[in-house]
Amino acid sequence: MSGPIGVAVAEELRAAYPVLAGLPAESFDALVDQARLLEVPAGTLMFDDHAACEAMPFLLEGAIRVSKVSSTGREILLYRVHAGEACVLTSGCLVGRTAYSARGVVEREARLVAVPEPVFRRLVAGDESFRTYVFSLFSARLGELMALVEAVAFQRLDQRLAALLLGRGRVLQVTHQSIADELGSVREIVTRLLHHFADDGLVRLSRERIEILDPVRLRAVASAAG
Repeated sequence: MSGPIGVAVAEELRAAYPVLAGLPAESFDALVDQARLLEVPAGTLMFDDHAACEAMPFLLEGAIRVSKVSSTGREILLYRVHAGEACVLTSGCLVGRTAYSARGVVEREARLVAVPEPVFRRLVAGDESFRTYVFSLFSARLGELMALVEAVAFQRLDQRLAALLLGRGRVLQVTHQSIADELGSVREIVTRLLHHFADDGLVRLSRERIEILDPVRLRAVASAAG
């Protein structure tokens, strides 16, 4: 569902994105006049490899999962965009006028304000604080992506799996396939490692459920050298 932005949504947008609240009144009013409010159900494909980039999403609710998918269907999570955050890939595509190089899927039902490319580009060109905000996105996400590259290149998969399981509470409601996607692996390998963890008494497995039994030893696996 989509529609124009009303006063209430405009104020919600200001609260979620302080950089927009700091815009001159005429710039913010122009954004509100041309932007659209979208309500997008979970599972919706927001963008895909080689697709044209036409608008910048500012999330008010929900989450978008951004991942790279190979020609064989294997997927690795790059990052998630939550309410109050911005998609660096979309920013880069809009600034550089290039197509997308990854896939974005709504992970949790989203409400978002879509700002058209011309409005976004005018803000980047004409407002220093907004331009600084956009470039700061590149810096922050680059650090995250470098950490991902380091993990994929230099850490064993069992280390990365243990690290992924930690810090999400005692019980995880999750499928083996979704874990494999996040790790850039395949379900069969993840399932085999999880069963090894279960045999060692680190976790208990059931359908779409993983219970952490020994977080101390699991943390030792995550931090093991070699």
